[in-house]
Amino acid sequence: MSISTAFSATAAIYSSRNSRIFLKRLPTNSSHFPRITPNFAHYITPNSRRDSIFSSYHTRISDRSSSRCKTFAGVALKAEAAMTVAAAPICVEDGSLLVNGKVVLEGVPQNVAVYPVIDGLSTSSAAFIGASSSEPSSRHVFSLGVLRHKIWWMIPRFGSSASDIRMETQMLLLEVREESAVQDDDSSLVQSPDNNTSYVLFLPVLEMQFRATLQGNSANELDIRRCNLSIWFLAGDAHVQTTHVSEAVFVKSGCNPFELMRDSLRILESHKGTFTCIEHKKKPTHLDWFGWCTWDAFYKDVTPRGIREGLESLLEGGCPPKFIIIDDGWQDTLDEFLKEGEPCAEGTQFAIRLAGLKESSKFMESGADMSCHDLHDFVKFIKENHGLKHVYVWHALVGYWGGLLPSSEKMKKYNPKLMYPIQSPSNVGNTRDIAMDYLEKYGVGLIDPEKVYDFYNDLHSYLSSCGVDGVKVDIQNLIETMGAGHGGRVSLTRKYQMALEESVAKNFQENNLICCMSLNSDSIYSSKRSATVRASEDFMPREPTFQTLHVASVAFNSLLLGEIMVPDWDMFQSHHYTAEFHGAARAVGGCPVYVSDKPGTHDFKLLKKLVLPDGSILRGRYAGRPTRDCLFVDTVMDGKSLLKIWNLNKLTGVVGVFNCQGAGCWPLRDGEQQDPKPISLSGSVSPRDLEFLEEIAGERWNGDCAVYAFHSGSMSRLPQEASQQVTLSTLECEVFTISPIHPVNDTLDFAPIGLIDMFNSGGATEGLSFSHEEPSIRIEARGCGRFAAYSNEKPTHCTVDGEKVDFEYDPDNGLLVVKLEGECKIKNMNIYY
Repeated sequence: MSISTAFSATAAIYSSRNSRIFLKRLPTNSSHFPRITPNFAHYITPNSRRDSIFSSYHTRISDRSSSRCKTFAGVALKAEAAMTVAAAPICVEDGSLLVNGKVVLEGVPQNVAVYPVIDGLSTSSAAFIGASSSEPSSRHVFSLGVLRHKIWWMIPRFGSSASDIRMETQMLLLEVREESAVQDDDSSLVQSPDNNTSYVLFLPVLEMQFRATLQGNSANELDIRRCNLSIWFLAGDAHVQTTHVSEAVFVKSGCNPFELMRDSLRILESHKGTFTCIEHKKKPTHLDWFGWCTWDAFYKDVTPRGIREGLESLLEGGCPPKFIIIDDGWQDTLDEFLKEGEPCAEGTQFAIRLAGLKESSKFMESGADMSCHDLHDFVKFIKENHGLKHVYVWHALVGYWGGLLPSSEKMKKYNPKLMYPIQSPSNVGNTRDIAMDYLEKYGVGLIDPEKVYDFYNDLHSYLSSCGVDGVKVDIQNLIETMGAGHGGRVSLTRKYQMALEESVAKNFQENNLICCMSLNSDSIYSSKRSATVRASEDFMPREPTFQTLHVASVAFNSLLLGEIMVPDWDMFQSHHYTAEFHGAARAVGGCPVYVSDKPGTHDFKLLKKLVLPDGSILRGRYAGRPTRDCLFVDTVMDGKSLLKIWNLNKLTGVVGVFNCQGAGCWPLRDGEQQDPKPISLSGSVSPRDLEFLEEIAGERWNGDCAVYAFHSGSMSRLPQEASQQVTLSTLECEVFTISPIHPVNDTLDFAPIGLIDMFNSGGATEGLSFSHEEPSIRIEARGCGRFAAYSNEKPTHCTVDGEKVDFEYDPDNGLLVVKLEGECKIKNMNIYY
C-alpha cells in the first residue's frame, strides 16, 4: 500500500518499506457507539512499500478473506470491478479496521467506531470514523491524515512511515496493491505485471464546530487530531466542547484514484451540506481570458500611470489582457506605528489597517493626461481605452492585513475590536510565518462578526458602482486564529465566508471571487459559492529554488481543490528564466492564465503560445493533476521521477511533462536538503496517462491515438498501452497533445490535434463530424495559426469557411497542417478525400 498526504501549507507523499502505522484513541464513553473488540497494536503490515504524494501513502496491507470482513450495520457496499476480491464495507473486526477485506489498521481501541454513509447513494465502501471520550473538551486526540506546511497553504510531502506525516494533514490517500511479491536481498518489493491496485482515501472533515486533521508521531502512530474552530493543537474556544464525534474522518475506497476523489467529495457534499462541488457552482467570467496582475510588477507601489503603461505594452505586443487584478496598494490604509522622522518598526507593514472603503489618494489624482479623478473614472478609462472585460481589485478577508482601524470614524459602524491572533502548535510546528508572528504582536482590527456582511456589502457595492467586476480576497486563513470568544474557528470561518459569498453574489454580475491564502479545511469545506481558489504559495520570481516546488504543489493540491473549485495556479512573469516551464504548466492546468510583468518587459514569443490574438486562452476541462503513475513518487526530490500533469479538452487530451528535480527541496525535510544540481532524466508518455479518455474518444475507438509533441514537433501513432520516451533537463518541459484516432471508414483514420503553435493545441478544437460516403471531415476550430491533424491518407483538398485553402501533408507520419487566417472566431474547416 502507498500513502500520499497533503497538509496545510504542506502536502505529503511517502515511500517506504518495513513500516508500521499505529493509531491511538481515547476511552469510550457513549452508549450509542457500537461495541468494538479492543486491540492495542493496529499496524500496516511489515514489508510495506509506501510512496506518497500530495496526499497519498504507499504501503502493502495484509489480506483478509472477504468472507471474514463483516458488513457493518447491514449495509453492503458495491464491489469494485478491478478488484480480484469482492469489495467489503469499511468496518472494524477483531480490533482491526478493514477496507475491502484488507487490514488497514490494527489495535483499534474500543472508543473508535465506524459509521457507514447512508444517503441513498451508491457509496461503494464509504464511511465515517468517529470516537468518544469520557471528558468533554474543546480539543481531542483520536487518530488518521492530509497536511499543511504554513498557515496559508498546502504542499505535497513524501516519506516512508507514519512518523513522516506532519501535523495539519488534510488528506490521506492509500494505494493498495494485490500482488505476487517476493523480497529480494535488498528487501525491495518485486511486483508482478498483472497486479491489481485499489485506493483508500481518508478525508478529515468538519463536524459541528470542530475540525479534524491527521498527524503521525515519532512512534510511527497516526493520530487524528480534532480541534475546535481555533487553532489546531489549542482550544480555539474553550467554551466549545464535546465528548464524542461520529463524522470526523471520511473513508472510501475505489479502483481509480481520480474517480475516488470525485465520488468522495460528492458524497460529502450531499451528506454534510456545508460546501458545494465545482460542477454545481457558477464559474467566474475571467477564467477563459488572458490577464495581468499588478503585484510582482509594482508590489504596493501600484499607480494608475503604471497600470496604464503595463496595459499599453501588452496590447502593443499583440497579447491583449482582458482582465486585470489591481492588487495590494490601492486602498486607503494607515500605519499607526510609523513615526515621522523615525525608521519603520520591524514587521509593522503587516499591521497596517484599513481606514476607509474608498481608494487611496494616488487613485484620486490619476493625471491630467488621463482625465481621471477617482477609481470610477480610472476603471472606465482602462476599459474603454484598453479593451478590458473584467477589472478585479484586491482586499483582505478582514479588510487589510491588520484588519480595520478601530479609531477610524469611517470604520466604526463595523465595530472593529483589536484582537490578537493565537497560533496553535500546529501553525508554528510546520513552517512559521513572519506575517502571523507580527500580527500576534501588533494585533488585528477584527470586524464584528455580526457586522461583517455590512462591511462586505458596503465595500463591494462601492466597487461595483466604480465599474469593478470582482474581487480577489486574500489572507483568509487568518480567521482560524481568531476563534476564541466567537464559537471557535469553524463557526467564525463560516460566518465570514457566508457573508463574503452573499455580498459577491449581490454586488457583482457574475461569481467573480478569487479566494487566496485559504487552504485550510475550514474554508475548503465551507465553500458554498466560491468557485476559484489560489492553489499554492505565490510565484516568487526572486526565489530560484521555489520554481519547481510551485509547479509540483499546484498540480498535487489540485487533486483535492479541483473537485470543489477551479484551482488558480497564480501569475508568473513571461520574461523570467523559468517562464517556459511555468507557462506550459498553466496551459495544462485548466486554470486562468495571467502574468505580472513589469511594463515593457515581456516575452511575446512565449505569451503567444498561451494567448490568442483576441485575448482568449485555450483552457482544459478539468483541473490539471499528476498522472496516476506520478501520484506516489516525489517528483521534486527523488532524483529520478519526472512530473506528468494530465488534462482533457473537448476532443483531445494533453499531458505536460516537467523535470522538477535538482532545482529545489520541499520545506520541512530535515536532513534531506540538497544543493540545486541540474539533472537530465528520461521517462515515458502514453495515452493511458489520460484519465477518462473514453469520454471524448467515441464508441468506435480502438485505443489508438495520435501523439504530437509541442517542442520537437514530432507526430506518432500509439496504441493505448504503448508509450514513447521523453528526456528533459532540470526546468525543461514538453507538452504532448494526445488525440483518439477515429475510423472514418474502412481505410481512413483521422484525429484532430489543434493549433500546434499553442501549448494546449487541442483546446482549439470545438467540434468534429464525419461524412462516411464522400468521405469528408468537418472540424470546428477556434483561433488562428497552424491547425494540425493526423490523417493516414492525403486529402484531395481543404476548405475553411467555404474557401479552398492550401495544406501541408507528411506521408511519413500523417501530419496534416492547415493555416487558419483572420479573426479568432469559430471557423468551419472541411477536409475532403
